[in-house]
Amino acid sequence: MTDRAFAVVRAGALTTVQDLGRYGHAHLGVPRSGALDPPALRLVNRLVGNPAGAAALETTLGGCAVRPRCPVVVAVTGAPCAVSVDGRPVAWGAAVRVPAGAVLDIGPAVRGVRAYVGFGGGIAVEPVLGSRSTDLLSGLGPAPLRDGEVVPLGPPAGRPAPVDWTPAPAPPAELVLRIRLGPRDDWFTPAALRTLVTRVYRVSSASNRIGLRTEGPPLERAVRDELPSEGVVTGAVQVPPDGRPVVFLSDHPTTGGYPVVAVVMERDLPAAAQAAPGTPVRFVPVRHQGTRAQQDPNERPLPLTRSTTVK
Repeated sequence: MTDRAFAVVRAGALTTVQDLGRYGHAHLGVPRSGALDPPALRLVNRLVGNPAGAAALETTLGGCAVRPRCPVVVAVTGAPCAVSVDGRPVAWGAAVRVPAGAVLDIGPAVRGVRAYVGFGGGIAVEPVLGSRSTDLLSGLGPAPLRDGEVVPLGPPAGRPAPVDWTPAPAPPAELVLRIRLGPRDDWFTPAALRTLVTRVYRVSSASNRIGLRTEGPPLERAVRDELPSEGVVTGAVQVPPDGRPVVFLSDHPTTGGYPVVAVVMERDLPAAAQAAPGTPVRFVPVRHQGTRAQQDPNERPLPLTRSTTVK
């Protein structure tokens, strides 16, 4: 038992293989997919000496357990959780050497939703369209982990990064999503737009890798016509017939027939990936100020006036 692979002891509620995603295929109807929390994926790969985009495991709420068939360096980032090797607690957020045949157990998330488990050499499943990511919508990439299956690992790529301390951003007590209104904000009443940016929503338990669903006041449509299917991007805030906003995440469809009232700024989406059901959500509009504004974390809230497209 010295081959570079691990066996799945406990697959958990939903554990998938993810890298940074498959870009450039939206015209084929293929979503970007990839890790919902890219900073956590990049960090776990740095800790174990991998390139930033190497494939790792993304767990959901309940963690997982695996048994490496070879000695391997591992690390866990993302949602804080208990980590153990053969029942012995080891550090979260640090490189840990796991002997061949030992059981690496990643416990349930203490805070947040998704943890990332990196292995030295990365997960070496066959890439599809340039990515090893599991895509739950289209079915591309490897299926979610199943108990008993064996997953291949690549050869070690580099030395683990020495660290004294690993940042562990706390999952948000309140999820604040900065948005730019449009392209279909004119399909909603002025009262609906004001509701969107002034009322508090909550993360629904029906959320998944496709979209963060919300619970809260419905948004009333001003235009009742059917919208021809059109392209949508990651972070699009689509409003289905029940009126509750849905924020599209990595596995979202590339086209949709419900109006998109706004688009969430991409750098706010990792926090959305870690927001547990019940977390309050606020949508905050920001003024477009070009490239510099897109890099500025202190963008100014958009005043609710007609001159800023809020009707």
